[in-house]
Formats: sequence, structure tokens, C-alpha cells
Amino acid sequence: MSQIEDGHGSKKLAPLVMGAIGVVFGDIGTSPLYTIKEAFGHAYGLHPDRDNVFGILSLVFWAMLLVVTIKYVMVVMRADNRGEGGILALMTVVRRNLPIASPLTYTVGILSILGTALFFGDAVITPAMSVLSAAEGFEVATPAFKPYVVPISIAVLLVLFAVQRRGTDKVGKMFGPVMILWFVVLAVLGFVQIIKNPVILQALSPHYAVNFFIEHGKTAWLALGAVVLAVTGGEALYADMGHFGRIPIRYAWLGFVMPCLLLNYFGQGALVLANPEAVANPFYHMVPDVLLYPAIGLAMLATVIASQAVISGAFSLARQAVQLGYLPRLKLVHTSDETIGQVYVPWVNRILLIVVMILVVSFKTSSNLASAYGVSVTGAMLIDTVLLMILASSRWGWPSWAIFIVGGIYFVIDSALFSANAVKFFHGAWVPFAITMIVFTIMRTWRRGRDLVREQVNRDSLRIEHFVQSVMVDPPVRVSGTAIFMTPSNDYMPPALLHNLKHNKVLHERNVFLSVETLGVPRADDNERVAHTDLGHGFARLTLRYGYMEDPDVPKALKRWSIPGPAFDPMDTTFFASREALTASADQGMALWRDKLFLFMSRNATSATEFFGIPGDRLVELGTKVAI
Repeated sequence: MSQIEDGHGSKKLAPLVMGAIGVVFGDIGTSPLYTIKEAFGHAYGLHPDRDNVFGILSLVFWAMLLVVTIKYVMVVMRADNRGEGGILALMTVVRRNLPIASPLTYTVGILSILGTALFFGDAVITPAMSVLSAAEGFEVATPAFKPYVVPISIAVLLVLFAVQRRGTDKVGKMFGPVMILWFVVLAVLGFVQIIKNPVILQALSPHYAVNFFIEHGKTAWLALGAVVLAVTGGEALYADMGHFGRIPIRYAWLGFVMPCLLLNYFGQGALVLANPEAVANPFYHMVPDVLLYPAIGLAMLATVIASQAVISGAFSLARQAVQLGYLPRLKLVHTSDETIGQVYVPWVNRILLIVVMILVVSFKTSSNLASAYGVSVTGAMLIDTVLLMILASSRWGWPSWAIFIVGGIYFVIDSALFSANAVKFFHGAWVPFAITMIVFTIMRTWRRGRDLVREQVNRDSLRIEHFVQSVMVDPPVRVSGTAIFMTPSNDYMPPALLHNLKHNKVLHERNVFLSVETLGVPRADDNERVAHTDLGHGFARLTLRYGYMEDPDVPKALKRWSIPGPAFDPMDTTFFASREALTASADQGMALWRDKLFLFMSRNATSATEFFGIPGDRLVELGTKVAI
């Protein structure tokens, strides 16, 4: 069996392809449940005649080819950060080739935060949309089920969010076979209809899409809001690249997933041509009556898997944002001893559950929710295009004309898709806008607040080298053991040491200024993990470096890594940390309301010592007052 080397060591290809089918393609794989139905829904007033069906199918095909296949599978997946993908990985790769303090670097950071916020909007809407669309199959089977669609959806979602704390490692092993079955069913259902009406394959020609725009103008542009549903989840191919590698994802998409999806879409089109009334729910109308309930059950499983993937993605992204300093420290629960990256974030899970429940109860149907679905996805795609063109110029060395042509084409495509969804602001699109702005504000406020705290603490402190020289002029009493002072800066004295010296009048025999640094890479290499500087007189500076997908464990690192000086003895070591008592100030820093938001997040954040794995019985915390 063939093997690959793709940033994860030598691994057999087949299991990775199957795993990718089970995890990566859940969102885009459930799009046939609602895409064609919404395109001919009441929002656009399109009659399901031959020209319109051909036009919509042509747009779906070319959107999948241009956006998902060429843009993400062929180009964007080249922009990996040591094998990892996603918006924050793209940000770190782009910024690596830019001047540190340049306006462009700042702009890239802002765009990345915005892209992250958009993802959280998608993580809220995808579970609600997917599960609702699957549950609506009961209406097709028996109209009497209509009042129970929302309660069924709520019950499924409650169970889905409740099991998150248990992890998805064991359940995930069945994702691949279930999704393979789902895609096979999609292909078979579509193929049967295409055989009955093969003329539908003419819609592969782009001229039907062009004619559709010529004939319908503004309506055709608005209908892009439904067409984009066919490519939602395309960005997940890039975001999940680190789990499976780019080669398995490409094989899975080109060799299996995309053909199955296209067969189903064109099968739905063939059915609608033969029976225009089937446009009310063409996916379920393709299913033979005897297989309708099993199909509904399989669809529910597929949508649960799709929802699970995006929820897990939200956990992973939140973890990365915490490590990179864009969110306050959150409690992280590792749900698997075998699988790296399986993490559960209780705070994120609770917030997602509350918002998803509100959406299901408020919108009630997938058609109502469809207006809100595309904004987050298309916004993120637009940001990806901008960042990709900056990367193509600064790192890949593309000529200006290539950047202008390729970037221009995709900027027009992404802008058209985004604007077609954004105009539905008062029909539901305000939801992802609101979620995005809330998350963006939180991330910007936390980042800016921490910078202000650091500036204030450093302003009132001494440089480490100056302190070491000055303290030896009149040396204080030394006590046995090692003191490790946690500090966010390598250059300035931690307030905890100054307070300890001021009040207790003693120093330990060995004093280590320890800072934990997050690198712009997923995982740090062994040769960049530790930096140690002996300052003399029993003082040393120590920096532990981690990637943004690693969990810092200070005691474990001190035991594992070879550090000059006496061996690390946990029983002879005391950790000192500064606990900041923050106060809001109206005349400096941020606006007062942002100060108060930052204080709220600080009070509810996991303590640095707990986050870094420092045992409470070896910890001394000393307070310091900071006004921001």
C-alpha cells in the first residue's frame, strides 16, 4: 500500500484519505440537502424551468471548480505552516515575510482576527442549518411531522453538545465509514436521475451560467447567495490540513467527494426538469419511498458529523487564539491520550450551545436560516484571497501581473459571493455580522489590554541586568533552594521578586526568571525549545518556547530539558507569580467600556499558573496594582 511523507512522518495513504472523508468534508458534504432547494426558494422567485435549472447547476459546478478545487485544493493548501493550515496559520506565514512594525503587518493581523471571528460565526450557524435541513426530511415523509422538526433538531443538538466533554476520538473512528456511505448514496441517487434525463449534463458548460446572468441580472447576483451553499465547508479543507496532510485531502476531494457531490447536484437538476414540483425538497424527492426513513437517518448522522467537525474546529481555533494572545486563557480539557489535538473547551461549548439553540428556535426552518449562512463563509474566503496574494508577492515571488490577474479574478468572485449574502442583512444576515463583531471586539480588546498591562508593568519595573548588578552592592540574606519567577518579559524584573525582596528581605540561592513564549509555528522544534542565559550571582534567565498548537507544561519542561546548573528538584523549588489587580482608567489606554470588558475577561480567565501546569502547593502569588 502506498505511503506518503507529508509532515506527519511516513503514513499509509488509505487510512488518511478515509479519515479526511470522515472529518474534513462533513460540512460541504451535507450541502446537497439544501443548496438547490434554496436556489429555487421564495427568496429569489426563480421558476424551475430548463434555463434556470441549467444556469443554477452551471454556477454550482464552476463555483466548486474555481473556489474549492483550484483556489483551496491547488493553491491555498501550499501556504502551510509546518504542515498546519487555517486562518491563523496563514497569518503567521504571511507575517513572517513582512517587516515587524509595518502598516501591512498590522493590516494582516487585523484581517486574521476578523477571519477568526467569522469562523466562530460559521461554527454557530452550521450545526443549526445542517441539523434542521436533515430533520425537515420528516416533513417530506409525513407532513404531520412538521410541528416536530424544531423539537427533533433541538434534541439532536443537545445530545451533540452534551457529548463534547467526552471527546470524539472513539466516535471519530466511525466518521469515515459513515461519510463514505453518505457520499455513495449521494452519487447513486444522482446517477439514477441523470440516466433518466442525461441532457442535464449540458449544464457543465459555462455559457449557461453566463446566460443566466444576462437574462436575470440582479436576481442572478442575489441567487449567488444560494449557490455559495454548495461551497460552504471548502475552507475546512485548508483548516484541517494538519490532521491529514494535503495529499490525502486532495486525493479524497478529486477522486471521490467532488464527483459524488456533482452527481447528486446534477441528479437533483434532472429530477426538477422532469418534475418541477420536486423543487420543494429535491434531495428527499430523489429517494424512493421505501428508503426515505433510512435516508433521513443517514442524513441526520451526516449532519451531526458535519456539526461535530465545525465544533471541534472552534475548540482548536480557540486554543490557538489563546496561545497567540488573542483570547484570555481558557480551561482546556484533553479528551484523548492517543490523539494529539483532541481538546474540549467548556466555555466555548456552552456559548455555542446557547447561540445555536436560539437560532433554531428563532428561525425554525433551514430556508429562513439560509439567509444567514453564507456571510461568514464568504467573508472568510475573501480574507483568505487577500492574505494569499500578499503571500504570493512576499514569499512565493509571483510577478505583479500574475498577482493582479489571479488576485483580481478571485477578489471579484469572492466579493460577488459575499455581497450576495450581505444584502440579506435584515433577513438573517445580521446574525453572523453580529457574532463576528462581538468576537472581533473581544479578541482586539484582550490583545490591546494585555499590551497595556505589559507596558504599565514594564514602565514601573527595572531591567533585569541592572537589578542583578545593583542588588549585589548590598546583598540580602540568601536562603536555600530555587525560586522561579514567572514573567511575561525577558527584559524586565517580575514584580513578584521585587515584592518578595521588599517584604521578606531575602533571596534564594538560585533565582530563575522564567518566561513562556508562543512561536508563530504549530509546534516548536527541540533546538528552539529552550533559551538559557546565566546572569551570574545565582541569577539566570530562562525562556521556554511552544508552538500555538501545544500546551505549555512548565514543570514537565524543566524536568525534560537540559538546563545548565543544578538539576531541577520540584521539592526544593518555589514558583513565584504576580497577580495583577487591574483597575479601569478613563484617561488612558482604551475606551472605558473596553477597559471594563477587559477586566471582566481577566477575572474569568484561567490563572497563568494553572494554565502552565504549576502545582499550587509550590506556588506563591504576590499582587501588584495596575491601572489601564
